[in-house]
Amino acid sequence: MSRSHLASDPAASRGREFAHQQSETRGPRSAFQRDRDRIIHSIAFRRLKSKTQVFVAPDGDHYRTRLTHSLEVAQIGRVIARALGLDEDLTEALCLAHDIGHPPFGHAGERALHDASSRQGGFDHNAQTLRTLMRLESPYPSHDGLNLSWEVLEGLAKHNGPVAEPHPALGELDTAFPLDLGQWGSLEAQVAAVADDIAYDNHDIDDGLRAGILDFDDLLTLDFLADLWRDIEERYPGVPHERLRRELVRSQIGLMVNDVIMHTRSSTEGMESIDDVRGAARMLGGFSPEMFEQERALKKFMYDRLYYHPQQVAAGEKAREVISRLYAAYDQDPELMGGGWSSDIPQQAAERSRHIVDYIAGMTDHFALEQCRQIYGKAPSGLGTV
Repeated sequence: MSRSHLASDPAASRGREFAHQQSETRGPRSAFQRDRDRIIHSIAFRRLKSKTQVFVAPDGDHYRTRLTHSLEVAQIGRVIARALGLDEDLTEALCLAHDIGHPPFGHAGERALHDASSRQGGFDHNAQTLRTLMRLESPYPSHDGLNLSWEVLEGLAKHNGPVAEPHPALGELDTAFPLDLGQWGSLEAQVAAVADDIAYDNHDIDDGLRAGILDFDDLLTLDFLADLWRDIEERYPGVPHERLRRELVRSQIGLMVNDVIMHTRSSTEGMESIDDVRGAARMLGGFSPEMFEQERALKKFMYDRLYYHPQQVAAGEKAREVISRLYAAYDQDPELMGGGWSSDIPQQAAERSRHIVDYIAGMTDHFALEQCRQIYGKAPSGLGTV
């Protein structure tokens, strides 16, 4: 596939927050390749293997985590980027890093951390992703953060589109290294965002069925999935349903990917430059209107039947208890954090709160549970093992 004139060019990158010395360049890699590699080698990325995707601290080995989800997003994103002639390395970097700011216990942990720190600005996982990559993950002697290229940071900041009112943590970073938050991100950023939707829409079905929370017959109340299922049954008569269910997920992913490719090509016709993409009045890289409606219906179904299932809600409440109690303990006695975290505790309320949030957000599910046990003598049961 030839390179699109709308692709981000690593040779024309807007650069990095901290000047790069030529002697620091290791190997024949583009700026975006180096960014991807820095993300993969980071501690924050490795921690994703023990952070909740859907099921809180699952005991089973076959359920997805934030790490396996991010890898699946990257695979889908690269396929779309290649078909559209975009920069695959930038797309992959964005896909791999997009969930690094998530705290333990998924969205339940996020809500708990937001509530605990609400008087000091609350918590936003997108802003935390930028904060982790730009300030907290600091393996280099000459600067804080991973010093990623502007295009990667921009794409992560705009994962959900232009940012009109940035979270204080993101606003502070934008002041230091402006990311044009009011505009759309690159096509690579938009592809990474829709690849995220495709991955979790479909792979969460797989995990929900495996856990016995989703009922397959209920899933077929969605007409577009029922039509797809009938076609699969006709093509593979006599094949066990378990295999056909996995074929349903694969087929749905394929339909969504092809739809994004075709719609993005159509919506970018006449665009002359990346500046046109960023200045557009709407998202250009995404689903067609028809597929968008189907995807919204699928999301509603998943929220009703999986994410808000009583079993999930109960686990979420236990997770919220862990996060809330940890925040209260560290706020009362910062020495409990140990190491450099307790010695570097700021005195001002807002900075102190953010420091504690940084510490908790970086935890894995298992580490958070163990910390809760050490401080309080026990942790809520039913959240997996440590």
